[in-house]
Amino acid sequence: MQNISLQLDSAGIQVSLNNTVTSLIEQITPELPHTSFVTDLAFIMIIGAVITLAFFKIKQPLIIGYLFAGMLIGPLSPLWSWILPEGGPSSDVLEGVGILSDISALNLFAEIGVILLLFVIGIEFPYAKIKSIGRVAVGVGSIGLFSTLGVLFYTSSALGLGFMDALFISAALSISSTAIIVKLLEEMGSIKKESSILILGILIVEDVIAVILISSLQSIALVGTVSIESIVVILLVAIGLIVGTFTIGTRIIPPLIDRVAAAEHREILLLSVLGLCFGYALFANIVGLSVAIGAFLAGVLVAESKSAEVAKLLSSPIKDMFVAIFFISVGALMDVSQLENYIFVAIALIAVATGMKFGGNMIGNLIFRQRRGKALRSAFSLAAPRGEFSIVIVKVGVDMGAVSAFMFPLIGIISIVTAFLSPFLVKAGDKIIPALEEKENV
Repeated sequence: MQNISLQLDSAGIQVSLNNTVTSLIEQITPELPHTSFVTDLAFIMIIGAVITLAFFKIKQPLIIGYLFAGMLIGPLSPLWSWILPEGGPSSDVLEGVGILSDISALNLFAEIGVILLLFVIGIEFPYAKIKSIGRVAVGVGSIGLFSTLGVLFYTSSALGLGFMDALFISAALSISSTAIIVKLLEEMGSIKKESSILILGILIVEDVIAVILISSLQSIALVGTVSIESIVVILLVAIGLIVGTFTIGTRIIPPLIDRVAAAEHREILLLSVLGLCFGYALFANIVGLSVAIGAFLAGVLVAESKSAEVAKLLSSPIKDMFVAIFFISVGALMDVSQLENYIFVAIALIAVATGMKFGGNMIGNLIFRQRRGKALRSAFSLAAPRGEFSIVIVKVGVDMGAVSAFMFPLIGIISIVTAFLSPFLVKAGDKIIPALEEKENV
């Protein structure tokens, strides 16, 4: 009886707090609609700023700060299950106080963040740079991805996962996170290095393969066979879009951007390049490819214009805002309270996925005779992070009922842990590579 009365008192306190906060907000700004999304956005910006400032002060990558902030204020955080009474009005309190309750809207803004991030990065890479690493990126990316997928499938089966569970999780963990890696390289000032061009090329190749994998896995889950026709169609569409961009697009779009820039009106130029960015992302999505591929190609077209630097400066602040929302929402969606249930499986899969991705990329680089320093940088950068496509692949399987429900929190845990590991691996590579290069020169 005493426990029940304590729970009721705790629930009453939470309801009272909720009503007080809501009443106070409405009294201060009675003319504004107080939707859950507006409240969520306020929490993201305020707490995100405080947490990332703290991480900046202790000289840690801002990505980790964003993810930590999301985990701290997200509705799946163990913090809130500890504060809120079990069986009490937790959902009402969460929605009223605004602890990231409107997840669907946050996911929408997160997707915008990925599009803008890849667009601004694309501006760094004109066609000439990409052409120089095209064949190598396809070869190294394919070797690294499929060698990782094969070993992970065997490992997952050995750990006791069923055939479909093992197939989906191994496919998910063979894809590196474009958003995390690109943001990390940008943050560390490495985005313009020669090795970063190769890394970005590999990531684009992996995005194309990821789209093919999703289609193939859906086919296997539904009818038990791989649709060769769908794979061929996706490959032809991807090749067509890339070739069309580099032949027709580079002749038409850059001169048009320069004409807009000649008006010397920054708002018009900003709207024009953002229109190109989202238009190309939409087109890529319509033809069955990733929006990230479309956004990156739009950035490459802008890079071919004389106004590339101005366009980048105008777009970057908007990109920074939405990218922050992306990483915070990823952190918010991770149910870290589930970690204890899958700790052994998660650790084993992280170790194998990281090791194989590193090894697979090194083998690919050696086959294509890349310099040791360049090969190591790409291998260290691509080894750990799993993210957007990994989560999408597993979610497709869960939604279809093809894989076990526990796979979603498992991939969430792995994504968040590998995201935390990534900066440290890149930093380790930056320390090891100069020492090896020094030995070579002796």
